Amino acid sequence: MPEELKIIFYPDPRLRKMSKPVKDFGPDLALLAVKMLDLMRTGQGVGLAAPQVGKNIRLFVMNATGKPEDDRVIVNPLLSDPDGEESAEEGCLSIPDIKTDVLRLKTLRLNAQDVNGKPFEETATGFVARVWQHEIDHLNGTLIIDRMGALAKMAHRRKLKDLEDKYAAAHPPPPPPPKPPPKKKRK
Repeated sequence: MPEELKIIFYPDPRLRKMSKPVKDFGPDLALLAVKMLDLMRTGQGVGLAAPQVGKNIRLFVMNATGKPEDDRVIVNPLLSDPDGEESAEEGCLSIPDIKTDVLRLKTLRLNAQDVNGKPFEETATGFVARVWQHEIDHLNGTLIIDRMGALAKMAHRRKLKDLEDKYAAAHPPPPPPPKPPPKKKRK
């Protein structure tokens, strides 16, 4: 039976790992991308990175318009040629109910591969460039809370603590190993 794909939530440690480049562009990758696009739509997001579903690979899906024909699968992305900066509010499917202003580069060039491994290049400004940066942050183990200022962290500390408590309750630490029996003293 195929494994069920679901979005994982902060503070799951898998969200903090550096993702590995994709080398296998077979049917499993295409199926993963389709499932991720479905999850992204269900969560009403505009992007979803593989680490957010527990997969440690450099892949993300996005749709900046909400129109099905604008679904995108981005594999092994690299950003270059930055120009300008702008701040805007962002949210994250892995950190529900938290939105914060994030300063991002305004214009960027993206070099990547599609789901079949075909290289492509494009340039974007504004919202699309922002989505690229947010999702690539996930591929690098960075979350929007890492980009928050001190005031925003204070404002969201209760929600973050609730997420941490919920995660801890669902993932209790393993019991300590049993202690070896005491050694008998020799006479």
